[in-house]
Amino acid sequence: MRVEQTELIAKITGPGSVNHTDQRFAVHGTDLGILWDGADGRVFVLFGDTFGEGWGGDGGGPNSADWRCNVLAFSRTRDLSHGLMLDGVVPRADGTAAQVIPRDQRRDEVTVIPNTGVAVDGVQYVQYMSVREWGPPGRWHTNYGGIAVSRDGGVTWDKPHDSRWINRAERDDPFQMGAFARDGDHVYLFGTTNGRHGDAYLARAEAPHVTNVSAYEYFTGSGWRSDEFAAVPVLPGPVGELSVAYSVHLGQWLAMHLDDPGGAILLHTADRLEGPWSSGEVAVPGAQYPGLYGGYLHPWTLDGPDIYYLMSQWGPYNVFLMRSRLAPG
Repeated sequence: MRVEQTELIAKITGPGSVNHTDQRFAVHGTDLGILWDGADGRVFVLFGDTFGEGWGGDGGGPNSADWRCNVLAFSRTRDLSHGLMLDGVVPRADGTAAQVIPRDQRRDEVTVIPNTGVAVDGVQYVQYMSVREWGPPGRWHTNYGGIAVSRDGGVTWDKPHDSRWINRAERDDPFQMGAFARDGDHVYLFGTTNGRHGDAYLARAEAPHVTNVSAYEYFTGSGWRSDEFAAVPVLPGPVGELSVAYSVHLGQWLAMHLDDPGGAILLHTADRLEGPWSSGEVAVPGAQYPGLYGGYLHPWTLDGPDIYYLMSQWGPYNVFLMRSRLAPG
């Protein structure tokens, strides 16, 4: 596979965006925009730390600017050639975007950031991270990585305590940031340590047991074991903000992520989720899009040569729809 062409299609959030989210939803600055098929005719679009009136216009914050840890929007757009249109959000009383995944009642949590989502039998699941502290750019510590669940179409979310990979004092638990993929009877979960510099590991659980951490088994290179620390890297780091989906057009799995030190969003391919994965093609160069991160594949654009995905930039602190043309090779 090679990336033949990449272009920016539209600004999706913030002032001047195709969705006018500042006016409609009090979303002036936000990032991420993880995407998954809700299996109800909608694509779910879940954003990270979000700011409203009073946002400074450059990067995240301040928290006094109507800060919400995460907000959830929905889209039915099939033709993405002019942008991803947001039909609505999970609202507050005034109709603007509400925070959906709640924070813990603990003093050592600064925010709750979503990483990936999947729908199974009408239930929505999101893997998220409880951020303990931000460090230098691209590095942070988490309390744990967890799975949140919604049974009412994303309006309310629970965070079961048995759905958490607790980070050790060494800050080395390999399932703090995740990427879901569905294959057959299993839901697969790629995981990395906190931050953007770790390798990616692979776990799986039978679909009915997505929220039960004790039901997961971990790929060891030669088989599957129930010990998460027996997992071996399947995608070498540095891996940040990973998104995984199956391309019907190529007949291969795609893995898109930020290479933070390299300053680019990369795209890998593999015949199996366990790998081996290709070394990676540059899909978006950071020299052209400074401060880029993310890269979340749109689930409805995997049957042709053009893939669409959401990319964030730190300076504008908003989300953009990108398109890349793929060719075999």
